[in-house]
Parts: sequence; C-alpha cells; structure tokens
Amino acid sequence: MSDELVFHKSSYSGQEPNCVEVAPVPPTFRKSSYSGASQNCAEVADLPTGAALRDSKHPEAGHLAFPAAEWDAFLTAARAAEL
Repeated sequence: MSDELVFHKSSYSGQEPNCVEVAPVPPTFRKSSYSGASQNCAEVADLPTGAALRDSKHPEAGHLAFPAAEWDAFLTAARAAEL
C-alpha cells in the first residue's frame, strides 16, 4: 500500500489548467497502548463517519469500517467485558 496521495481534477473543470484537485487521505491507524510489544494487534483509525479496524500483521488486506453508532456499541460492550 502506497502512502502517496492520488489527486483528481473535477470533471466540471473542463480543460482549464487553474483547478483545485482533491485526494482522499488514507486513515491513520494506531494500536492500543495496552498491546505492549506484541505483534498480534488490531489497529484502529478514526473515520469521519465512525472507525476502521485492521489486522496489524496484514495491513495490506484492508480494513473493516464501522458506523459511529456500531463502533460506540462495540466499545461499550468491550469496556463492560461483555465480549
């Protein structure tokens, strides 16, 4: 996975050279401070609409995205040791 941003020009720009280009910014993943030195970790990233979760051993495999309400419900259950 490359960290290089890929910019796109709007289809409304026509052939004009003076355009604003945009690029999606990939999420910034982090692992829990409770993980210690172990390499077997789940990593989480904040998204505008919730959170993303991926396996630290295989980040190239992609991530799962959760809406904010579902992520909050998961965290509440995890904190209550219901999982």
